[in-house]
Amino acid sequence: MKVLLLKDPKEDDCGQDPYIRELGLYGFEATLIPVLSFEFLSLPSFSEKLSHPEGYGGLIFTSPRAVEAAELCLEKDNKTEVWKHSLKEKWNAKTVYVVGNATASLVNKIGLNAEGANCGNAEKLAEYICSRESPALPLLFPCGTVKGEILPQMLKDRGIPMESITVYQKVPHPGIQVNLNSYYAKQGIPASITFFSPSGLAYSLKHIQELSGDNIDRIKFAAIGPSTARALAAQGLPVSCTAESPTPQGLATGLRLALEAPRC
Repeated sequence: MKVLLLKDPKEDDCGQDPYIRELGLYGFEATLIPVLSFEFLSLPSFSEKLSHPEGYGGLIFTSPRAVEAAELCLEKDNKTEVWKHSLKEKWNAKTVYVVGNATASLVNKIGLNAEGANCGNAEKLAEYICSRESPALPLLFPCGTVKGEILPQMLKDRGIPMESITVYQKVPHPGIQVNLNSYYAKQGIPASITFFSPSGLAYSLKHIQELSGDNIDRIKFAAIGPSTARALAAQGLPVSCTAESPTPQGLATGLRLALEAPRC
């Protein structure tokens, strides 16, 4: 059964995208098409903040892109050695919060210990942060131009100080239309399409509607998390599946149920 995932391919240690492998175990023939590109912003300011861990109570990473922005800061400003020998340990003396295993993995790669990886979305991470002792210093939150307000608001309501800095913005991937055209021409109408972000949905939906035509009702639409599911519903599309966790396993389980039954 053919399923389409609107995300970047990411090879793991086995040299294969974990979503492709996991869905294959369930008998799905998955294809990945990237719909987002990213531009990084305010890196000098972010680099300066990373150089002064003493001014913060910890870090919050809710996306892999925010971690990539940190990596770029270390590379561009020749901070790699300073990071290895002092800054890394100073940040590890504090708490580094993350959403999801993919973000946690990248955080681990730059030498930081991550907490909250099992929190599947920003709201659950906010609950986790609020359940802990409130830091006196603000938590540094590198984020994108389009960020949910749930986490900042929940922390504010609990009196937990936070300082956000916008370090990236999402833009449409230049190959969306060509890649979708090619997929439909060769593979036909997929049994399911999974969206991985509200932005990815916004950039690709028009093309999908045009290519699917009257057959769009045959497609089971899936979301990797609740915010994407809400964006789908706002577009008037039925949400056949929302992954219980933003992981290959969570999506594979949900898609299996969605494609075996009318709804999951």
